[in-house]
Amino acid sequence: MLSRTADHLFWMSRYTERAENTARMLDVNYQTSLLPQSAAVAQVGWEGLLLISELMYTYTQKYGKEITPRNVLDFMVRDESNPSSIFACLKAARENARAVRGALTTEFWETQNQTWLELNRMLKSKNFERDPGEFFEWVKFRSHLSRGVAIGTMLQDEAFHFYRMGTFLERADNTARLLDVKFHAVHSDFFGAASELDQEYDFYHWSAILRSVSGFEVYRKVYRDVITPERVAELLILRADMPRSLAASLNEVVNNLTVVANEHSGETLRRAGKLRADLQFARIDEILSTGLHAFLTQFLDRVNELGVRISQDFLVPSN
Repeated sequence: MLSRTADHLFWMSRYTERAENTARMLDVNYQTSLLPQSAAVAQVGWEGLLLISELMYTYTQKYGKEITPRNVLDFMVRDESNPSSIFACLKAARENARAVRGALTTEFWETQNQTWLELNRMLKSKNFERDPGEFFEWVKFRSHLSRGVAIGTMLQDEAFHFYRMGTFLERADNTARLLDVKFHAVHSDFFGAASELDQEYDFYHWSAILRSVSGFEVYRKVYRDVITPERVAELLILRADMPRSLAASLNEVVNNLTVVANEHSGETLRRAGKLRADLQFARIDEILSTGLHAFLTQFLDRVNELGVRISQDFLVPSN
């Protein structure tokens, strides 16, 4: 297939997934901010979201040094100057879909187009301001719908595999960022002894992050015990049967990459396979003993490098 077509499909799926994951990160911060906590702790959460998204400089250029929930939400949802805002992501997804309209089924195109039209209507009617939580759920639902229509209607040829590859590469990146935001936001040494009050306080925070990745019920089914940071990390990093985990995402990336592999992509496939193997044979106690932040930072670097290599091997080179 034409590399330009593959490029549009790859980025269409990445932008759709990025919009969903931006909604998930904002939702966990918004829900956590409703819990009883000091202003300083709440501030750290919003700052952490900008830092891990690498948007602190862009934010301060427009809004100044004061970081408020209202400004962060506006910046991450509707700001056209922020390429990672939900508005910008869904606009880019729709434009990429329009560019390869002939490669999509009618149902798939109409889903992408309708999402864009509804987004504009919702933002103009102030639906987001009235209930941010409901708006974030809508963004997640439209992303689920897009994936479901793609699986249910598209021919499973190379176009489909590039679409899927983009989805799970973006998901791996965003799950790692979400984990890093949450674990960084907790000031206490949560892997050591904690008071009963701390444990009760942290329960709501760990519940919030699990719900943000649709993992609360999954956690209960897998562990059947109280929520602990170590198990949250294990579930979202190493459990291949957890749909939004790093391990599950890399499995999908490697599987789809294997199908479209060509004579130029051997090294890319090797690196993707090595990253998957590192997750497959890792242990959470080893990861935590060497530092979760360091592990996630290295993982993000490797995923970013993988994305660059896929672009060089298959897609339209970046200018």
